[in-house]
Amino acid sequence: MNKIVIEVMPKVEILDPQGKAILGALKRMGFNNFTEARQGKRFELTVDGEVTDEVLKAAHEAADKLLSNPVIEAVVNVSKMD
Repeated sequence: MNKIVIEVMPKVEILDPQGKAILGALKRMGFNNFTEARQGKRFELTVDGEVTDEVLKAAHEAADKLLSNPVIEAVVNVSKMD
């Protein structure tokens, strides 16, 4: 079985309170090298058969229509999982 990975992130102009909380926790734990954190979503879709360009295009369309909220999120990656 082949898999497709879809990554969705908040748009840059949208505040990310979860990312801010993560950054604060990192700093409290002594991880001071990081200046920003943003939290997104990752989806894995299993494909019965080969992952073709057509299948990737369909996955991107599904991500745009169902897996993301286009008002506040952007689909940043749709790729075959190795």
